Amino acid sequence: MSAEHASMRLIDDYARGDTTMAADTLWALEAHLETCATCRGRLSAAVATEAPGIATLLDTVRAGLEPQLDAAVRAPSRRYRPRWVSAWLTPVMAPWLAMTVAVTLLALLLDTTGAPVFGGASPMVLVAPVLPLCVVAASWSRALDPAHELTASTARAGLPLLLRRTTAVLAVVVPVLLVAGWLTGAMTAAQWLLPSLAFTSTALALGSVVGVTRAAAALVATWGVVIAAPAWTTGRVPLALQPDQLPLWGLLLALGIGSVIARRDAYSAL
Repeated sequence: MSAEHASMRLIDDYARGDTTMAADTLWALEAHLETCATCRGRLSAAVATEAPGIATLLDTVRAGLEPQLDAAVRAPSRRYRPRWVSAWLTPVMAPWLAMTVAVTLLALLLDTTGAPVFGGASPMVLVAPVLPLCVVAASWSRALDPAHELTASTARAGLPLLLRRTTAVLAVVVPVLLVAGWLTGAMTAAQWLLPSLAFTSTALALGSVVGVTRAAAALVATWGVVIAAPAWTTGRVPLALQPDQLPLWGLLLALGIGSVIARRDAYSAL
């Protein structure tokens, strides 16, 4: 690709559906086509000559849909939403973020009132490390995202979009948890922040194999059974959140990030 336009060889290969194109080249070409009308026009001409079967299929689909589209009732216009919102968030994230904030406020209320709901253990300590996972799972869930198929077909549907949504989640959840932890004084930020980031990176790493939603749900369930339930019973801070365990959480975070980088090409197939 040149600084301004893609070469005709690349466009012809793309029009033919060449499966030997490198993943980074394919991503760069599709990202360029999103913003370059000239190259989209060249692609349209290339499809007609290099893949006439696709052109025929498109004409057939268009002929069948046009009468239905003409007869359809036009939907009311939606409120303006900046492009960056769609690039970083999905509509389903809003209620899940609200739920996460509500759970944090509830845990803060239980902590400040001293209600013995968790057997004397701090609710903030028990929920903070895994709260971001709930929204990360929702932000990449096929069942919850009505635009999943459209999103999955875009040029940035792989790891870049997943990291954007994860960053958007952490940008909202982490400050809320920081304030809640500071108000309760139940634990230092490092005691829950490092495990929370480690869980998030592990969920993304496992997500390349089993899907992000399944990975996050499994980690939350594991935390609840192995860590939260015993802490609820004993009323003590979990051993896993003791200061001397922080190097292990740091190692888990590093392994998760390393796995995400090593398997970065796998996310385009999720």
